[in-house]
Amino acid sequence: MLSFLYRLAHDFELSHGYRANLLYISQQHYDVLRQELAEIDNLDKLSQFLGMDLVFSEEATHPHVVWQPIEWTKITA
Repeated sequence: MLSFLYRLAHDFELSHGYRANLLYISQQHYDVLRQELAEIDNLDKLSQFLGMDLVFSEEATHPHVVWQPIEWTKITA
């Protein structure tokens, strides 16, 4: 999973000239990623490691990356 996400992010950056900052991922793919990165013990650390915020979506049948101008981690309710 990690190599797939790296390729997605790399291809996005080559195509657009800037890095993606959001990863859309389903719960099932997230679970696989967490197994691969078991040493990272929480979502904030995982987001920091990936360099992207995570958006959980069951509509994301495959993980995909995008760039949004909003810093999702800075939003409070």
